[in-house]
Amino acid sequence: MINKQRLYQIALVSAVMILMLVGIAGAAPFAYITNSGSNNISVIDTATNNITAIVSVSTLNNPYGVTVTPDEKKVYVTNLNGNTVSVINTTNDTFITTMPVGNGPFGAAVTPDGKKVYVANSDDGTVSVINTTTNTVTSTVPVGFVPRGVTVTPDGKKVYVANSQSNTISVINTTKNRVIATVPGGTWPIAFGQFIGNIQMKPKIT
Repeated sequence: MINKQRLYQIALVSAVMILMLVGIAGAAPFAYITNSGSNNISVIDTATNNITAIVSVSTLNNPYGVTVTPDEKKVYVTNLNGNTVSVINTTNDTFITTMPVGNGPFGAAVTPDGKKVYVANSDDGTVSVINTTTNTVTSTVPVGFVPRGVTVTPDGKKVYVANSQSNTISVINTTKNRVIATVPGGTWPIAFGQFIGNIQMKPKIT
């Protein structure tokens, strides 16, 4: 029997990393886009499709991934060549801080409760766990070879990491921050996206 509570789909994004941030108090939503070649972040008002801000700080170094906290107050940006993560205040689109992570941070995902950010470090085969209250790395989890994608389940209990050169998916338990399973994948898995819930599967034809 199919357990419908486990029906999720990972949306794969292969080019520009975009995360939607819904504005507070009825303000128009915004898209935060990493411009890896120009070392800045474009902020687009999706109601008008106009750029409202360009965030450029010295800590941005080949920005490649972006995630937004559920309270919509902070954006976390992975700097592929800087081995760091930059934090941006969404209220005025200004720089808050930066922190060292692993080598070659490629993508990031925040937990639904907004307490942790998981960063896939492509060059050293690890995932850094960031505490969003202190903006410090609290744990480093070994995964597969060249992890280049990460996403969190809606209940916040598991993190799935795409290991592009291991052709596997690592499953991390967010309570203990350790790998609990390794799933075979296709060739060069690279995933950026969110789990989409409430997807109904067609009934099995017998």
